[in-house]
Amino acid sequence: MLKSRLFKGTAMAAVGLSALSLAIGAHAQTLNIVSWGGAYSMSQQKAYNEPWMEKSGDKIVNIDRSGNALAGLRAQSQAGNVTWDLVDMLPADAKIACAEGLIEPIDHDAILADAPDGTPPSEDFVQGSLDECFIPQIVYSNIVAFNTEMFPEDHQPSTIADVFNLEEFPGKRALIRKPINNLEWALVADGVAPADVYDVLSTEEGVQRAFAKLDTIKDQVIWWTEGAQPPQLLADKEVAFASAYNGRMFNAQVSENQPFKIIWDAQVFELDGWVVPTGKLDKVKDYLYFATDTQRLADQAKYISYGPARKSSAPMVSTHAETGIPMKTHMPTYPPNFKTAIPKDNEFWADNNDELTQRFDAWLAQ
Repeated sequence: MLKSRLFKGTAMAAVGLSALSLAIGAHAQTLNIVSWGGAYSMSQQKAYNEPWMEKSGDKIVNIDRSGNALAGLRAQSQAGNVTWDLVDMLPADAKIACAEGLIEPIDHDAILADAPDGTPPSEDFVQGSLDECFIPQIVYSNIVAFNTEMFPEDHQPSTIADVFNLEEFPGKRALIRKPINNLEWALVADGVAPADVYDVLSTEEGVQRAFAKLDTIKDQVIWWTEGAQPPQLLADKEVAFASAYNGRMFNAQVSENQPFKIIWDAQVFELDGWVVPTGKLDKVKDYLYFATDTQRLADQAKYISYGPARKSSAPMVSTHAETGIPMKTHMPTYPPNFKTAIPKDNEFWADNNDELTQRFDAWLAQ
């Protein structure tokens, strides 16, 4: 009798597990998620994607196209075939995509998880970070780093002005093939205070001044388009300096033991986050709820030196998941790193990106 009951109980449990597996399988789907690749996508994979796939049974396909996400969304929308389900995008591009109807408006308090203490998302995310169609994940910086082996120990660069000083600090520079960041840094290197950069850049004289400063290093620049390129160029010593996302350089320093040092002077500080292509919200809302909760954003900060966009996540971050090193001094917001930080003006770039990109491309072609 006991054996019969045990067998019956085991059989029922097996049927229950089988039914659960079938239920998960029936609802499982493939999510095509666009991001930046490299160390950043790895941090998302560890913090969000792997736990979600285990929890839901979904399959996640990672697509490294965020560098050209706005153009990609435009092309897919015009073709009437939007294959991307969720896109990691910069706030300035998100404003444009939102205005063009390419992405969904988000009711943050209705769609996202509250903080553990019940604080609604609208009060828990970094002030000013939520936008009509934008859900922030991380706070990061665009910085310039250098290879310490390419300069004497007693004469190493420390400021953005040094990046523009070919005489004292010779060597190639790798810079992003966009006007963003380069124009800001050119003005700071030319003597403009970080707090005044966008006031100056809002004038024709300021734009000309920035391009004139870029002229002084133009023939020593290698222009990059994908986030994986700068650390590789720096490691191969093809360049002495490289602009990059601070998390990329952190990964190279800590995980790959590269002899890189970040110049925090005039870091261009900004947010990065999710946007949902029009018509895709129902498909991704469960993933979004999970991937942007307090624990997941804290988990991401254990893999890369980007600050979580939720206030409730910050106390949960302490050390690097793999090496155990304290993360605090590697964060863009660490006070000594933040002294001359430039908050990226997304309104400025939303209004001026197309025009300045045309001028930048014409300048490159000269």
